[in-house]
Amino acid sequence: MSRAEGGGGGGAPAGTAARQGATAPAARAATAAPQAPTGLAASLRGAWRLARVAMHGLHGLAVVLFVFPHLDLAARQVRIRWWAGRMFRLFGMRLEVSGPFRPGAKLLVANHVSWLDILAVHAACPEARFVSKAEVRHWPLVNRLVDAARTLYLQRERARDALRVVHEMAQALQHGDTVAVFPEGTTGTGHELLPFHANLLQAAISTGTPAQPVVLRYADADAPVSTAVDFTGDITLVQSLWALARARRMVVSVQVLTAQGTLHADRRALAERLRQLIAEALRAQRGV
Repeated sequence: MSRAEGGGGGGAPAGTAARQGATAPAARAATAAPQAPTGLAASLRGAWRLARVAMHGLHGLAVVLFVFPHLDLAARQVRIRWWAGRMFRLFGMRLEVSGPFRPGAKLLVANHVSWLDILAVHAACPEARFVSKAEVRHWPLVNRLVDAARTLYLQRERARDALRVVHEMAQALQHGDTVAVFPEGTTGTGHELLPFHANLLQAAISTGTPAQPVVLRYADADAPVSTAVDFTGDITLVQSLWALARARRMVVSVQVLTAQGTLHADRRALAERLRQLIAEALRAQRGV
């Protein structure tokens, strides 16, 4: 998976403008592997979990290829929720969801910490359609899973492609869909939010669709903000998987905040308001 898989950056390349404003912890993490328990017990625990996760991934691929063609949208969403939730259980993680999602069309706006974020949202809101970078379409096997979730694709290297994606998002919202974006455009460390890019929020504004903030947080037995989940800088997916599999008693929190009106809103002001709401909720969770 990718640091900017959820899109939302309005074409900002990961690791460049989206990293401006990153804190010192984020900068330090850029050159270090994610931290997790070491030793024989941790390694055995990690190997066992990864074996089960891999089998679950293949099971999901089989369902998408051979079962999904015979299911309607509602039945597919039931299986998306189950598959995503079970992935956390196989990792030894506990998923906690608080707050109701608004019924009907909505734009979910979440902070971005890990490739796990998409699974966390899908386990709570399986109808969510994420905006992803277009390169994912060419990833073997993974592309089938991403396509099955009705993902919208953004070619970030093409500055004007954001306009096309905004149009597709607006159409989806008008049809009553739920669309999800990560306006930071890349992953952070979970300590502080990166700046929010506003371009893709225009889809909600032009259709008058409420934007609902979603707060994602990862804690474990060793830290209130888990270092095992770090997916910044040059950390690879393999390093991330190994750290997550060795983590102890990780809790994945999905906090759903009150939906915000968007009609006639200024998109930059809306982006800042949503960022502030998510930042305040993160500080409250950490007791800061």
